[in-house]
Amino acid sequence: MNFEDLIAPDRIGCQVQAGGKKRSLEAISELISHGHPSLTGPEVFERLLARERLGSTGMGHGVAIPHGRCPNIQAIRGAFIQLENPIDFDAIDNEPVDLLFALLVPEESDEQHIHVLGQLAGLFRNNAIRESLRTADDAQSIYDILMQAWLAY
Repeated sequence: MNFEDLIAPDRIGCQVQAGGKKRSLEAISELISHGHPSLTGPEVFERLLARERLGSTGMGHGVAIPHGRCPNIQAIRGAFIQLENPIDFDAIDNEPVDLLFALLVPEESDEQHIHVLGQLAGLFRNNAIRESLRTADDAQSIYDILMQAWLAY
């Protein structure tokens, strides 16, 4: 999957304030639904929250990859937020999370989303990438870091 098809700079949040897990999911839900005529933030939030109820998507090292299925889309859609302050996300390593990359996948998605999840997980295992994302100061910088990492992975 091409990175440009997955996410755009207008679906990236920089220094987002979120007091907890639900608020961070609400914020990223608003971004992921931005510009899509058949998506709403509350609908996306419910999809992401339903998946979180099955188990945390906090993968460790301050990163979470919340994801969910949605019948209103035809292609995988992503959004990213860098939080101003880390939050408890019930991550696998019990560390707070400050970087979230959300995915919304079509209801009848094939295995492409598994590949995308794997690629993101691999990308976020890289300490240098995580630190670059944490110190970036605007959405375009974050987008550029993510794109370079995606292409290099």
